[in-house]
Order: sequence, then structure tokens, then C-alpha cells
Amino acid sequence: MPIEIVPLTDQFFEQAITLGNLVHGEGYLDVSMLSIMSIKAIKVGINANFVALDKQKVVGFRLTYAAGNWQPDRWCSPSLWPAAAGDLCYFKCNTVAEGYRGQGIGNALLQASITATKLQGAVGGISHLWQQSPDNAAIGYFSRAGGTLIKAHPDRWNNNPDHPDYICVLCGATCHCTACEMLLLY
Repeated sequence: MPIEIVPLTDQFFEQAITLGNLVHGEGYLDVSMLSIMSIKAIKVGINANFVALDKQKVVGFRLTYAAGNWQPDRWCSPSLWPAAAGDLCYFKCNTVAEGYRGQGIGNALLQASITATKLQGAVGGISHLWQQSPDNAAIGYFSRAGGTLIKAHPDRWNNNPDHPDYICVLCGATCHCTACEMLLLY
């Protein structure tokens, strides 16, 4: 049976949280965070968050905030963007379980979010991609999808108030990984 891409609903929260904390590090996601992220994904009744299912097992997920449902923070460079922040979605996170990588699941999740955010009215999206991801896969897949680098931000996830209990899988409690701010226009 092929991998199925479906909207992320609360029935998949527990599995998504477990996978996110396994891949990105302990404290990356919890129910409260994922609940807030889920609200930010919905606009005009359309959900921009998706999961990849192997039968009923979550093997990947994509979290995306609808255009107008998020605010640029200090790690954003809106003066370098060719579109207004209110017209851009925010591609928050794309996660695929280790045994399922390299099969196009990350791209399928991204494409599902692109389709949803276009229907919501977005003209593109911003993301902060993990430069130290295994084999730099995050930046690679986003670049292949048409994303362009805006700016690199060292220490993006160090003492991040959005993830106060985060422990990076590479750096530990004091993360020094770089986030590559990238733009994808539709």
C-alpha cells in the first residue's frame, strides 16, 4: 500500500509529536505547541498541515502556517522578500522518519501544503531550514522545489522561546545549528 498524504488532525498528534522529538530532538513538539500550530494552519476552512501515513502509522509530517496567521520574528528578513509577509505562508517544519527518507515523502508533503496555501490565497512561503540536517537534505529538497536562500541565521534554535525545552540531536541543550531562511514563490 502506498504512502497516503492526509491533513494533520488531532488524531495524529501523539504520533507526530513522537516522530518530531525523535528526529529533531527532545522537547521539539508537545501537545500545546502542536495545537497552536494547527490553528495557525487553517484559513478559509483549509488545513495546510499534513501527515504521511503508512497504513495508520505517521511516517512524516509537514507543519505550515497560513499566510496572515503568523508574524515575522527577528530571524526573518522581510525587507529582502519580494512579497509582503501577509501574502506568504510559513513552512514551519517537514519531518520524515529515517527509514522512509529518500522516497519523495518530504516533497509530497511540501506539495500538499503548497496546494493548500495557494487555495488559502498565499503567493509563496518562507521557511527556516535546518542546515545541519542529515546530508543537508532539508535545504536540498527545498531548493529542488524552487526555494531560494535569503539569509543564513546561526544559532536560530538556541534558547528559542517557541521550544523552551528543546535538546538538539546534534548540539544538545545549547543548539548552534544554522537556519537557512528560504523563500519559495508560487
